[in-house]
Amino acid sequence: MKQLYIFLIFLFSMQMVFSQYSPLYKKIPNYIDAPDQESSATDGVLRISNVSIPGYIFFSAGDDTPRPCVIICPGGGYRILAASHEGTDVAKYFNSIGVHALVLKYRIPSDENQPDKKYAPLQDAQRAIQLVRENAKQWHVNSDKVGIMGFSAGGHLASSLAVHYGDAKIKENSKISLRPDFQILGYPVISFSKFSHVGSRKNLLGKDSTESMMNYFSNEMYVNANSPIAFLVHAKDDKVVPIENSLMYVDALKSNGVEAELFIYESGGHGFGMVNKTSSENWMDALKSWMQKNKIIE
Repeated sequence: MKQLYIFLIFLFSMQMVFSQYSPLYKKIPNYIDAPDQESSATDGVLRISNVSIPGYIFFSAGDDTPRPCVIICPGGGYRILAASHEGTDVAKYFNSIGVHALVLKYRIPSDENQPDKKYAPLQDAQRAIQLVRENAKQWHVNSDKVGIMGFSAGGHLASSLAVHYGDAKIKENSKISLRPDFQILGYPVISFSKFSHVGSRKNLLGKDSTESMMNYFSNEMYVNANSPIAFLVHAKDDKVVPIENSLMYVDALKSNGVEAELFIYESGGHGFGMVNKTSSENWMDALKSWMQKNKIIE
C-alpha cells in the first residue's frame, strides 16, 4: 500500500510538471506532424525523452521590478533532457537571488519529427530568447539583461545561440534581437571536432556529420568581439566532456576581448549540476559574484 501511494504521488507530480510547460510556438517550424512519443523517467533526476513539441516554464522572481532573466537549457547529450537538477532546480535558485528564469524544453533531434533535425534545438533557443523579449513588459524582465545557460549538451546549445544568434533559423518577429546579453555554461560541449563528445555530435548531426557541419557547430570557431560575456564551470576529471572544451572557448572569448571566467574543480566528473559533492567550494556563489561584478544583478 505504501509503495502504491508513493507511486501515485510520483505520477501526480510528473503530471504537474508536464502540465506546467507552455507551448513555445504558435506554429512549430521545421516540424513533422508525427505521433507525440514524449515520456519521462526519474531516479532522483527527472529525464524527459522524445521531445518533439517544445515548451517552456517561466519562473518569476516576483514583484513589478524589471529583473534579469536566464533561459536554462538542460543537458542530456541531445538524447534526453535532465530537466530537474539542470533545469527547474536551477530556476528556483535564480529566483532566490532576484532573477527570473525560463526552463526550455527544447526538441530532441529526430528524423521522424523534423525535416532538418540539426537546427531544431537552435531554433527553440532562438525562439526562447525572442519570447522573453516579446513578453518583457508583461513578465517584468529587463530586456537588456537576458542570458542563456546550459549544461553539457545544453551548454552546446547555449553557446550555439551565443555565436549563431545572427543566423536566424526562425521567421517570427524579426525585429527582436536574438543575441543573449550573457552566457552561463556548465561543463559544456563546445567543439564537434577536437575533444568532441561523440554522442552529442551524432545525435544532433546524424548523417549530416560532414566537415562543414562539424565546423559550424564547433562554437569556439565562431567567437568574435560581439560575443556575449561568459561564465563557465568544469571539472578537470570530466571523462565525458573534456575540460578542453571550456578552455578552448574561454581562450577564444578572451582573444576577442570578451570578458570570460572559468571556475575549475579539481574533481567532480560530469553532470553534477549546481552541487559538486567532491568540493567544499560552491560554483554558484562564484557565479553570483560574477553576475554582480558584471552588473547583471545588484
